Amino acid sequence: MQLYSFFNSSAAWRVRIALALKGLAFESCGVNLRQGEQRSAAYLALNVSGSVPLLADDTGHAIGQSLAIIDYLDRCFAQVPLVPVEPLARARVWEVAHLICCDIHPLNNLRVMQFFDREWNVPQAERDEWTLHWMRTGFAALETMLAGSFDTGRYCHGAEPGLADCCLVPQLYNARRFHLDLTPYPTLQRIEEACLALPAFDAARPENQIDAV
Repeated sequence: MQLYSFFNSSAAWRVRIALALKGLAFESCGVNLRQGEQRSAAYLALNVSGSVPLLADDTGHAIGQSLAIIDYLDRCFAQVPLVPVEPLARARVWEVAHLICCDIHPLNNLRVMQFFDREWNVPQAERDEWTLHWMRTGFAALETMLAGSFDTGRYCHGAEPGLADCCLVPQLYNARRFHLDLTPYPTLQRIEEACLALPAFDAARPENQIDAV
């Protein structure tokens, strides 16, 4: 398998964690978002959305969007499941994942920040405060959800890491890049600490990627 990725992309990071948890080897193909390689004709021919990650497997198929990729991996390599089978538990894990990936992450990713700068000339301080507002809103909801549930264990759901944890760790990293105070979110920090103690999460860190700059 080939994973088209950028070392600092939280979406690509989610997939790297999932691959590592499942013990799956892959070839890392760097796509430098800062230099605009995602908009090249060659990459757009592979992924019309011009985003990362993109997973190409041995069948010749390519899949974009991190959650779709992880779902595909979970169905093809089910020995280490990342999403529970039981319907309510499954829904809970997807709820956490979507809160992070749909409500929090899209409002602080690189292309949104670049648009604010390039098209509207929004000052850096205002961009950062707008981003921090939506991070605080999303993390507050997530903290309440996880802290108040008996289904939360050492990880977001139970005693084993899964899809929700794959999403949480990169997003907390993003929050620190924006200097968000994480003190109000002790449950999230506790889960993050447990995750980062695992070799799979450590191997997927941005600084451990071959295209890290």
